[in-house]
Amino acid sequence: MLQTKILIIYPETRATRIAVYRNTEPMFLKTIKHPEEDLERFTHIPDQTDYRRDAVINELSRNDCDIHEINVVMARSGLVKPLKSGVYRINPRMVEDLRKGIMGMHETNLGGLIAYDIATMISKNAYMADPVVVDELSDLARITGHPLFVRKSIFHALSHKYFARKYAKSINRNYEELNLIVCHVGLGGISVGAHQKGQVVDVNQAFDGGGPFSITRAGTLPVGQLIDLCFSGKYSQQEIRSMVNSKGGYTAYLGTDNISQINALIAEKNERALFISEACAYQVSKEIASHYATLEGEVDAIILTGNIFNSELFLNNVKKRIGRLAPMALYPTVNDLEAHAMNAMRVVKGEVDVMEYD
Repeated sequence: MLQTKILIIYPETRATRIAVYRNTEPMFLKTIKHPEEDLERFTHIPDQTDYRRDAVINELSRNDCDIHEINVVMARSGLVKPLKSGVYRINPRMVEDLRKGIMGMHETNLGGLIAYDIATMISKNAYMADPVVVDELSDLARITGHPLFVRKSIFHALSHKYFARKYAKSINRNYEELNLIVCHVGLGGISVGAHQKGQVVDVNQAFDGGGPFSITRAGTLPVGQLIDLCFSGKYSQQEIRSMVNSKGGYTAYLGTDNISQINALIAEKNERALFISEACAYQVSKEIASHYATLEGEVDAIILTGNIFNSELFLNNVKKRIGRLAPMALYPTVNDLEAHAMNAMRVVKGEVDVMEYD
């Protein structure tokens, strides 16, 4: 069998996760933590590219991973312009848009920048699969209520597509034949999408918009109160954006974004923590149930993904509300690294047409 070595670059806010796979089997996994004082030296997120790239190369070298043996480089997707689902070669145009933050600026943008640099060094190609900006929304789903506002599609597309295909394979069906509701609960955000015959026709904007609140994101907020807050003179634009993106949800209610501390509070039966956890499950359930209407009641399965579903308490709080809508499939994990490796192998085997970003 063809042996392909795949390097995966997966940047996070204060760390860069890297993995080397042989085909779809992991050979090396590492999380490189970046001290706050190091990151504070950089004014803009793209300015961290060289620093993080060198940290990746040094870590691979320290662990006897020769980058010149890498066949394919895969990157965690960033905020590029809206695209259809698939695998894209990272080219200079994409690099330019990641640096500019054409759809927003986030640490995930560094994935494509670092991967492109390393791939260029070793004369290989770098790819991005099912980026967060995958846009398959129906025309109806784009309507907001005022023509100055149009709904954008930013969600955990890689995870949605990976687990949807995994479920379809488990029942000997094609993903493109099924109607699915996929719920991804991540540490950063939560996205719930209606998958209609292989197209995500509706999904909440998980980056800085609607949907359930999460560990750090506020989700849908009362519009009138938000407007009043914006014009109160008490907060800057950046402070309000932080309330929505990084200091909302559990963080705002419980004073921590540390999942271990949150789980400890729940284990100790802390009333506040238990109540906020149930409120999150309540909002997740409502978002799932709304897509029963999106799919006109034709739902083959509801797929639940994310580590939070290892919590019997959280899972039961969701199941009791939506468990009778359709069969449920549980994947209580986040397998983004494996999903990247799987997509790399699809490229190597010629199972997918690689698209060019323009």
